[in-house]
Amino acid sequence: MLNLIHVLFGVQPKTTRQMPRIPAHWQENQVSEVVTDSREVVPNALFVALSGERTDGHNFLANVAASGALGALVRRAQVEQRQADLDQQLQRPWILIDPANGDELSAATTRTFLLIAVDDPLMALQRLAVYHRRQLTPAVVGITGSVGKTSTKEVVAAVLGRRFRTLKTKRSYNSEVTVPTTLLQLTADHEVAVLEMGMWAPGEIRFLAGLARPRIGIVTNVGPSHLERLGSIEAIAHAKAELVESLPADGVAILNADDERVNAMAERTAAQVLRYGLTPTADLWADAIESRGLSGIAFCAHYRDEEFYLKLPLIGRHSVHTALVAIATGLVLGMGWDDIISGLQDETTQLRLFIVPGVGGSQIIDDSYNAAPSSSLAALTLLGELEGRRIAVMGDMLELGSAEEEGHRLVGRRVAEVAQQLICVGPRARWIAEEARLSGMDANRVLVVEHNADVVDALQAMLRPGDYVLVKGSRGVAMDQIVAAVQRRPEEVK
Repeated sequence: MLNLIHVLFGVQPKTTRQMPRIPAHWQENQVSEVVTDSREVVPNALFVALSGERTDGHNFLANVAASGALGALVRRAQVEQRQADLDQQLQRPWILIDPANGDELSAATTRTFLLIAVDDPLMALQRLAVYHRRQLTPAVVGITGSVGKTSTKEVVAAVLGRRFRTLKTKRSYNSEVTVPTTLLQLTADHEVAVLEMGMWAPGEIRFLAGLARPRIGIVTNVGPSHLERLGSIEAIAHAKAELVESLPADGVAILNADDERVNAMAERTAAQVLRYGLTPTADLWADAIESRGLSGIAFCAHYRDEEFYLKLPLIGRHSVHTALVAIATGLVLGMGWDDIISGLQDETTQLRLFIVPGVGGSQIIDDSYNAAPSSSLAALTLLGELEGRRIAVMGDMLELGSAEEEGHRLVGRRVAEVAQQLICVGPRARWIAEEARLSGMDANRVLVVEHNADVVDALQAMLRPGDYVLVKGSRGVAMDQIVAAVQRRPEEVK
């Protein structure tokens, strides 16, 4: 938790920052959590009122106050213009506070809703996160990559949690807004923080690294995700490399040796480098890989003069790289193999890909969270390892830029190799269907539809016991709706 006095100090610009003079009974008053979504407000939380293209957090101040928040970080000019409206909307007394002095608190009671006035709430949030981070000394692990950041974060945190008090980002919190709110959850008890770092434009990962100050930086891969915004794979690689460029000399860059663009980042960091991969040229490498379908994976891990044969609940051959990243991070932080292996065997870390019972006695492989060519190929490889009728439901992959058509066609070729039935939904997914037919898949087994509801209708008519259905597409095409519609209700599962 944060003390209110430190919030008032931390949100101020660093060059003019001064400790406010506030009444003694307010000095130990604590903020339970800092949130930017009014739906996540808990008692004594501090809400950050952000203004975006679609919505403005200042419009939800009444809801926030009613939910028991201590106060909100607001844009001074907006609140000053709306004071009469706030008098009517807020069901609690409220005051507008200048964080540099806090004099207004002398008239406040425990019911008073505190509006902390700043020029820009987002910048103030980021300043507060930097200030708070500098008061603490956890080992921060930063993770970036075109695909797999969240799954990697979950497995790394599960391993490190076997020895260290570990904080990890919630869900896919990896932006200029959500990384600061994660940092503000740090306490003196935390020994390690595992943070995702996303990228929307050049310079963003460098900015996030400046906030979080990671000592360990992990780059999983470089692919065409976000190609539409950055224009080239080389530009994406350059942006991802900002993480390792930001590491201190006593830090460690953990790099995927099997991705040539990631491997080359070793030349762009002052930190030590640990490479992982599937060849003996890597520092940590795996062989004897065995995918056991939905039962997990097995492989032999090699590090220096040691080797360990591992059987893990992670699903799919691509999960070997995820496991190697977690092993590498544990080794860098001095963990023993017993604790590392124990963390890897945590079955709760299989985050993105779920197996759920479907209608007609089928099994649904729910990988609908997001999609890129590389992750789609990995999911199709898993599908191909299963015994039964294999059905691929493929949706559009977004933000591929100039690689859009070829990326979809690449997936279509793989579908033809592993699936007996293909259903495609969306204008881009038509390329998957076309390429699957060109690659030899029977046209009668390829269905192209316009809407997710059409997919649901088709599946409900065709599914039977022993079928496996992979559902895969970008988050923007909402294929989780398909999974929800064809999933058996708990009372139907015996």
